[in-house]
Amino acid sequence: MTEPASPIGLSIVVPVYRGAATIGALVAALSDLKPDGGIEIVLVNDGSPDNSGEVCRELARTASVPLTYIEHARNFGEHNAVMTGLRHARGRYVITMDDDLQNPPEEVLKLYDHARLGNWDVVYTRYAKKEHEGWRNLGSRFANGVADLLLDKPKGLYLSSFRCMSALAVREVTKYRGPYPYVDGLLMQVTQRLDSIEVRHLPRAEGRSNYTLKRLVLLWLNLATNFSVLPLRLAILAGVAMGVLGLLGALLVIVEALIGVTPSGWASTMTVMLLIAGVQFMILGVLGEYVGRAFLSANGKPQGVVREVIAAEPAAEPQPADKPRMRAVS
Repeated sequence: MTEPASPIGLSIVVPVYRGAATIGALVAALSDLKPDGGIEIVLVNDGSPDNSGEVCRELARTASVPLTYIEHARNFGEHNAVMTGLRHARGRYVITMDDDLQNPPEEVLKLYDHARLGNWDVVYTRYAKKEHEGWRNLGSRFANGVADLLLDKPKGLYLSSFRCMSALAVREVTKYRGPYPYVDGLLMQVTQRLDSIEVRHLPRAEGRSNYTLKRLVLLWLNLATNFSVLPLRLAILAGVAMGVLGLLGALLVIVEALIGVTPSGWASTMTVMLLIAGVQFMILGVLGEYVGRAFLSANGKPQGVVREVIAAEPAAEPQPADKPRMRAVS
């Protein structure tokens, strides 16, 4: 099936949260780029508590390239904001990137050309050195290791938020309407035409990372429970293992009683009981997470609520300099 022609070559989707100090510099740098087919920028203010909304509205008014501003009614999370931005992107290719200037804007053309010329559906970026705090890098490695187990993706492919997607991939991903999106998990379900390139990663220009330990855990839960039943299968294996251990323990007690040896006492009994109870509660917790998410999805929990959209002004077509002017003749 042939993709319909798009008026724009490249769309840049940027979720904005506490980005008032950096988003202006990012938009200015992106506006200077000249990608094949032209460029547009989509900013999604995800309920930012600072004055990011005012800064973005001013950018929408003064930007030299088409710029769409979208405001969420509250904070829904980075992946939810990205999904909202993808639905407003019009490019043949769409790049998503953060608002903190850690991804150099000049790397955008390198990423775009690699995806376009190689006919890739998704191209991720990887970094020779990540300029994050140590705990954040550790969390990223853990999440990517879990993704290797849970997602149908090439082994070792680094999943970064600085990625380029074809219009086909974007169209299919945005069909998902559930309240807990995980963009990379959706992409793995859409295509296997994936690649990655190495780009630079810079220290944060302002402030601190918006990803706290809690946000990373919630992101991992989205990955683990929305795109795989492996946690349920692991819970089954844990239950079977504890059942086998319980059976062996019962046989040991019977043997000790038959040969006249006093069975093990209170300490060993309590240890086994606590171990079994812990595994049972773990299994119930996994089941509860799946049931709870299914319940919220069935009750229509929104993926994102858009309060305001300032649509991009179409780029003015240049007029030929030598076009003759009509003059009235009296």
